[in-house]
Amino acid sequence: MSLPDSLRVSITPAELELVASQQLIEIVPLISMERTAFISGAYGPLRPPHKASVPIWMAVNLKTKKRCHIVAPPWLNVDFLQDRLNKETSQRGFSDLPFRFVEISKVLFDVASDDLENPDKLRYLLKDLREARQAKSREGLQTLDHSELSLPNLCSMEINEIRPFFVQSMHLLTQLVREPTAGQ
Repeated sequence: MSLPDSLRVSITPAELELVASQQLIEIVPLISMERTAFISGAYGPLRPPHKASVPIWMAVNLKTKKRCHIVAPPWLNVDFLQDRLNKETSQRGFSDLPFRFVEISKVLFDVASDDLENPDKLRYLLKDLREARQAKSREGLQTLDHSELSLPNLCSMEINEIRPFFVQSMHLLTQLVREPTAGQ
């Protein structure tokens, strides 16, 4: 979501991708490599054709060097996303999705779309899902109450997008609620 400079008080999407890159994902290595220690932990050994769990940043690095295939997470398939889209459009609340599904899917489409099954359909489903969820979050912000806001199952990108509006709105609502009691 494009915001004016005055509202850019939260983390950028690129920074959220960086945070998401710490999550583990499965790969099928094309090279052998012993267990290697990094600041974030030790990963490996890598032995083709056995799957291995590594952080997304490492999978991306290996993939760009053509040294692995990335295995799509269980939620990144047409059936799962179609089911979630149906729930999203037919139910009042947000459907349950991984907290960082937007960032992870973007990274995987950027680097490993050839490893995904039916990537074009997945892109369209994710786009439709995001649009449905954004409409719900806008609707939720319209019914903002000074005491609470309940939007369970929001993902990190969605929280980041509404944070500036939410913070300003809650500040104004709190002032409006307090003013009548101060004058009594």
